[in-house]
Amino acid sequence: MRRKLAAGNWKMNGTAASLDEVRAVAEAHPAPSVDLLLCPPATLIDRMVRAAAGSAIAVGGQDCHAAAAGAHTGDISAAMLTDAGATHVILGHSERRTDHGETDDTVRAKAQAALAEGLVAVVCLGETEAQRDAGETLPVVGRQLAGSLPDAGVTGATLVVAYEPVWAIGTGRVPTLDQIAEVHDVMRAELVGRFGDAGEAIRLLYGGSVKPDNAGEIFATSNVDGALVGGASLAATDFSAVIAALEAAPAA
Repeated sequence: MRRKLAAGNWKMNGTAASLDEVRAVAEAHPAPSVDLLLCPPATLIDRMVRAAAGSAIAVGGQDCHAAAAGAHTGDISAAMLTDAGATHVILGHSERRTDHGETDDTVRAKAQAALAEGLVAVVCLGETEAQRDAGETLPVVGRQLAGSLPDAGVTGATLVVAYEPVWAIGTGRVPTLDQIAEVHDVMRAELVGRFGDAGEAIRLLYGGSVKPDNAGEIFATSNVDGALVGGASLAATDFSAVIAALEAAPAA
């Protein structure tokens, strides 16, 4: 049985004062029945780890470089994330793919580096609005899934896959439940075909305008094992409501 995961991506938001939200989430969920993960900006990782100490909240980075070290100004290695106390890292988010030109090969190399360092890789993929309108969702997602994941070291404990349709991120628009289920079911079949039993154990998250008022129905959808939440993870009240909805969802 796959343990569900509520993950929050703070993106380029948050300062020291924002850590009060982390403490509030920890207080509201002292013994959750699902896993909790927050991924703040790199400047807050160490401080968030300390703020969440003794709680159920894991802390992750939002990206890492494929190289272990070197002349890469402004970048962070997987080893640096673990040194700061992170246990997870988000890779291949559409904003990285779009704003920084990251390809599937780039994401794959970063995922390999993350796994080698012992980080759980949260690999993101999803189609643009133009690709959805052209009926290309499944080929695009399938190509990203095949190209962005390493061949070795992949298990349910080392990899999470997040489906985030680009056109739904931060827009308030959400695919229909049937559309979400179609993509998640195909991803599950592809993962099982490639990794066998390990593919069955990999958690599949949905991301893209997940909020307290729609979380419940999304979490009841086929092969949705949780969510990668953006804006709603910044406020403890909103993220707590998403967590509660996930705890109430049917078992995977």
